[in-house]
Amino acid sequence: MGFFPPMHSPRTALRDLRAVFRRRGREQAIAAGLSIVFTVVIIVVFFLDAKVNTAPPVTVIYPESWSANRTDAEIKADQVTDQQAREERARARQEQFKEIANSFGIEE
Repeated sequence: MGFFPPMHSPRTALRDLRAVFRRRGREQAIAAGLSIVFTVVIIVVFFLDAKVNTAPPVTVIYPESWSANRTDAEIKADQVTDQQAREERARARQEQFKEIANSFGIEE
């Protein structure tokens, strides 16, 4: 036999719970009910808040379409211009980071 007596059914458990609340005063029952309500409200708010503004916005990516009869020279020229654009964006970003570092007094 353990510390807790064995329960025979859910009905027995509910009867036991009702007996406990009958022995308590009205104020204690109100306090217990309010504490349960507040706890449930806090948990629900945490679950709802976790879903607000956490997902990234939907981005639509449109693919470029090319003609099917492009030559290799045209393809390579497009790749060169794309690479130059990528390098220019990287340089601009590097300059932004340098400005931030200089504002904090960090030298290269």
